[in-house]
Amino acid sequence: MIAETVCSAVSAAGLGIAIVTAYRKRYLAAVRVAAYSLVPIGLVMTGVVEWLADTAFSPTAWAGFGVLGLAWVLFMTTRAVERRRGGTRKERRAAARAADRPGTVAPAASAPSLAQGSRPATKPAQASRDDDFSDIEAILKKHGI
Repeated sequence: MIAETVCSAVSAAGLGIAIVTAYRKRYLAAVRVAAYSLVPIGLVMTGVVEWLADTAFSPTAWAGFGVLGLAWVLFMTTRAVERRRGGTRKERRAAARAADRPGTVAPAASAPSLAQGSRPATKPAQASRDDDFSDIEAILKKHGI
């Protein structure tokens, strides 16, 4: 009974604010405030407020919310562990099968990797080059550039 009275008062106050907002010629905002202010009275009329009041004082309902919270925590924990391991079980099995086959391409690769024997012969690095450029050159050679 008290919840219905409070919701009615909130709706009346919201409609009053909507009228003042419309008086200031902000009609779009006034309509939006009126829409928000009608929600509490609509919830009272549909019986949702009474159901919520009964649920709020029910130990069984709170135990149910606790079980739902525990389920959510367990679900999120398993998702976090799954992401740290590198994907779902199905993806890990597919990657293991792909690694067993010779000549396969990595999932994110854009082109097949060159086999060890098919690489073109390269000249040895000259001694006059700096060590910084030799690292870059090794990376470029690794990618076939």
